[in-house]
Amino acid sequence: MLTGQNGLTTIVAFWHEILPLTPVIWWWAEPQNSQLRLYVLISRNADGRMIAEIVRPWRIWSIAGSSDRKGKNKGGAAAIRRMRACLKNGSLVAITPDGPRGPRRIVQQGTLALASLTDKPVVPVGASCSGFRLKSWDKMFFPLPFGRGAFVCADPIYPDRKNEEATHQLTESLTRQMMLAEEKRCHRTVSVSSAFFHPLKITPSCLWYGAASVLSPALPFLLRWRQSKGKELPSRVREKMGFATCSRPSGKVIWFHAASVGEVVSVLPLVESCLTYNPDCHALVTTGTVTAAQLVEKRKNTLKTNNNIIHQFVPFDVPRWGKRFLSYWQPQVAVFTESELWPNLFGLCHAKNLPVILVNGRMSERSLATWSKAPDVIRRMLERCRWVFPRSAQDKAHFSAFGRLNYGPTGDIKMAAPPLPVDEKALLQVKKCTEGRPVFLAASTHEGEEEIILQAAALARKKIPQLLTVIVPRHPERGNVVAALAGGAPRRSMGALPDSTTPVWVCDTLDELGLFYRVSDCVFIGNSLEEVKGHGGGHNPLEPARLDNALATGPLIQNFTDAFEMLGQSVTVTHSAESLAEWVISVLSDKQVMMARAVAAKEAIAGHSGLLMTLTEKIMALVQA
Repeated sequence: MLTGQNGLTTIVAFWHEILPLTPVIWWWAEPQNSQLRLYVLISRNADGRMIAEIVRPWRIWSIAGSSDRKGKNKGGAAAIRRMRACLKNGSLVAITPDGPRGPRRIVQQGTLALASLTDKPVVPVGASCSGFRLKSWDKMFFPLPFGRGAFVCADPIYPDRKNEEATHQLTESLTRQMMLAEEKRCHRTVSVSSAFFHPLKITPSCLWYGAASVLSPALPFLLRWRQSKGKELPSRVREKMGFATCSRPSGKVIWFHAASVGEVVSVLPLVESCLTYNPDCHALVTTGTVTAAQLVEKRKNTLKTNNNIIHQFVPFDVPRWGKRFLSYWQPQVAVFTESELWPNLFGLCHAKNLPVILVNGRMSERSLATWSKAPDVIRRMLERCRWVFPRSAQDKAHFSAFGRLNYGPTGDIKMAAPPLPVDEKALLQVKKCTEGRPVFLAASTHEGEEEIILQAAALARKKIPQLLTVIVPRHPERGNVVAALAGGAPRRSMGALPDSTTPVWVCDTLDELGLFYRVSDCVFIGNSLEEVKGHGGGHNPLEPARLDNALATGPLIQNFTDAFEMLGQSVTVTHSAESLAEWVISVLSDKQVMMARAVAAKEAIAGHSGLLMTLTEKIMALVQA
């Protein structure tokens, strides 16, 4: 829409689906200046002419012209000339910058051409209303009488027709305004009678928002129960309700959210990279679990930027709690990792115009099937992301099932991570205890597979009597159970160290895999055997590959398919205790074979450091914007 009053002219661009709102909106907003006219670009076809006649009583004048679905020009050039003349005379012009040829919600060149010819700014506008969607090419909304609506606009944009990014910039801004308008409409208070008479405006996102709000009074009792089970820290449980337990630093804050241990390991190198890029910034790292929080506190002490890192627990996805969290911390950018998709948090970030980035975006086949049951919810969340960085091509294909997104480079930031850190004093101590003994490490094991590993270790010791088997359970609290399965094996969490005759050592501590990868000769990656309770999926094979280990896994590796494909034949797949024992014996009996496989694994992951810097530059560009 072009406004021409007091020398200021702007273009306001609509999406095609809100055109039926035009007469209602502009009847309310009819200009007081009788010389100021509103013109709307409407197609020449029959339904376009009908709309033109409907809006005429509200002094909304039509300009006829468009292209049809086959690309045949139907007065488009004449329409541009007339719109240009209207702008010169200080009138308003409303246009919808896509057309029947599609693709839907992609700005076509006519809008940019008009802005360039008139040297006027574009003001993107979004609208949303309660109603039902027609089965037309543009999925047009038909508003219900006495329904609810919202109307929002962005800051003016001066698009450069020669700039290849101009179309993308305007398209992105329009989409953002549409989402914001829908958010404003959905989050208004809905009375019972209103919901009864207009059930079509109750969207899945509104239901999620309402359910979280209704259940919020019961959630403190859930937190108290979790606290009694050791799953919450008593002194910090209020952080889950959005209350801060430390002061916000002055300056700019980047919010990184990593749900659990695996996500923390992935995101901390990116946190350090961003803080090194701009030492004046601070990083707010949120997690959902106590073990992840302990890992953050432990790892940040090894980073040069540790003074600029703050940890808090992420609030539950309750609107009031999320608002409290965001109002206090006021981050400049929100960075979510892997599959952390929370409808209310994403909506609150969007309402505050807080850029959201999804890094290492992961969507498994199981997640795809789950989200497909609520496609509108996931679509709205993903469309609100400024950038989506998929972990793999398969993840990108799964994300694409829910709409057109703004993708960054595909890649796993775990591939660009440095080797896991280690306590040098502890490393010397353990090396002294294991000196001269071959070490077989079962890393990140889960319930159901330790029995298989212990059987394989017993079979391997028949050929290699000096073999030491180290088992590191994924969840340290299971250490006593694993030790009992191993006949009362010594546990590292109790301060026990192996002697020269110890067959099995259970290392039930947090964040010491960097230590055990350095003292082991061959590594089995857990959560990958068919006996795992929870269906498995594997764990990160890149961490042991960086530290010169021969690698084996079970067949269930769907969570890290791309990483295992990259490592190729350097990783052996085992299916039973017998095949695992044969692999251990083969690599430990021939040092050359063991070293060749370790070198092949290490070489397979070389050359991915550029991804980390790309992510850093994208994040910091938004921080500095």
